[in-house]
Amino acid sequence: MSSDIENKCINKGVRLTDQRKLIAKVMSESSDHPDVDELHSRINKFDSKISIATVYRTVKLFEEAGIFSKHDFKGNKSRYEQMSEEHHDHLIDVSTGEIIEFVNEDIEKLQKKVAEKLGYKLIDHRLELYGSKIKK
Repeated sequence: MSSDIENKCINKGVRLTDQRKLIAKVMSESSDHPDVDELHSRINKFDSKISIATVYRTVKLFEEAGIFSKHDFKGNKSRYEQMSEEHHDHLIDVSTGEIIEFVNEDIEKLQKKVAEKLGYKLIDHRLELYGSKIKK
């Protein structure tokens, strides 16, 4: 069974080697935003012969093809996620590094309104919020 990432590769004409298929499979099963080291570690559980360099090259290829989205959350290592059709923003816990995806219609409307007030039509945006859990 092919993953959503594999299907996107096929649709975009990205050649899928066995190594790339495994990287796509592991990434499609990730519920977080792994960096390349974390992704390599997960891949190594299936195939220890895949080098970190291969993972870096494949991630870059998938990013350039619009299959992966790269995030540079405030000085940390670049993290990746599967490109999504649905827009979402991120809240990053500065204490734990946890990344929470969210959608907030009020924020979406406000961003559009700000752009229009400044004489622009909003085409795209990326919102990252940084915080720490409130102790109760």
